[in-house]
Amino acid sequence: MMDKTELRLDPLTKEWTVFSESRAMPPAFGAVTGEQLDASPFRAGLERFASHSLHQDGGCFGWQVRVVPNRVPILRVEGDHTQNGEGFYEHMDGVGAHEIVIEDPGNRRFEELPLDDVARVVGAWRARIEDLMRDGRLRAFTVVKNTGRAAGQSVGHSVSQVLALAIVPPVLRRKLDSARDYFAKNKRSLFADLLEEEQRRALRIVYENAGFVVFCPYASGAPFEMAVWPKRQSPDFHHVNGEEIALLADALRSALAKLNRALDHPAWNLSLTTAPSRTSLANTWSTLEEDFRWHISIVPRLHPVGGFEMATGCHVNGVWPEVAAEFLRAKGVQP
Repeated sequence: MMDKTELRLDPLTKEWTVFSESRAMPPAFGAVTGEQLDASPFRAGLERFASHSLHQDGGCFGWQVRVVPNRVPILRVEGDHTQNGEGFYEHMDGVGAHEIVIEDPGNRRFEELPLDDVARVVGAWRARIEDLMRDGRLRAFTVVKNTGRAAGQSVGHSVSQVLALAIVPPVLRRKLDSARDYFAKNKRSLFADLLEEEQRRALRIVYENAGFVVFCPYASGAPFEMAVWPKRQSPDFHHVNGEEIALLADALRSALAKLNRALDHPAWNLSLTTAPSRTSLANTWSTLEEDFRWHISIVPRLHPVGGFEMATGCHVNGVWPEVAAEFLRAKGVQP
């Protein structure tokens, strides 16, 4: 009988994960390689369907990576970002930005691209966030990537999305608060101390190069979840330099190659967390330059979210991160 259970607290998000051997079950969702998705409007030669290019770089088609506005955006540049009261409630226009990063002119997946082309994608993320930050209304910025239907992918093409919001969303705010509070108490960075602990113990490290560490977080919310953290202290992703972009491309491609080999191409989500604009945060997060660090999460989507998770806000995971990391480390890094 599988009766081992453990509760672990994430020191950054303050979220609890229940680790239970009774939830060590085979994936409920199949491999993404056999899925039938909507036909892609993003291939080379179909630029007329998204003619307004916000950024493009390289390639024999005139581009290898191309960024265009999302035709069905979650958030829109137009509108008023002022909060308004409506009795007990507050509301504002859905001001922001929502862009599509087309990662390849053909049908290769992100992790199948040569390192130089992965670096071009990362460079596009940086360029678009840097440009969006010039809009004083926008406060928070992120990159998300959905691979597989279970992760939210609908179109059969390798794309990621850059989004900007006129608010600081709750997850980012919790991380900012945790980092600030830890620094105030210890005069050290929570990110630096966590990374030092992971490197010292090495139990949860999956991959490492000169600039980045890939590891399975101590309180992983999902089986085989991976965190990609930079070694250099910087709160802002858009301040990465050329060498760091190349090293990040290597870390991401290696991590995803290991994941695909370990779990036979599962669905997964990637999300990038970076510090918000400083315009109205100077007094609230005065130590942000020292206490916060941008980072990336890769979360496989193996099982649907259940009622327990929705009711409690706790995650349930049947694979301890030490076990996941050992399994992933053993896998090759070539796509």
